[in-house]
Amino acid sequence: MNFLKRVFGQGCEHRFAWPRIGSNGDHYQICLLCGTAYEYDWRLMRRTDRLLPVDAPHV
Repeated sequence: MNFLKRVFGQGCEHRFAWPRIGSNGDHYQICLLCGTAYEYDWRLMRRTDRLLPVDAPHV
């Protein structure tokens, strides 16, 4: 079933580590399965937007 979810666009079933603090002081969480990082709002205690790698080329 997991294979079919990935093939048909469901992607990763994210499992997140505890929120961390970045070098800029912002909180973020990383998926333990795929490594995708998301911003984390500590006040609201929830993930917000997906973080893009700093070295990613802009298209």
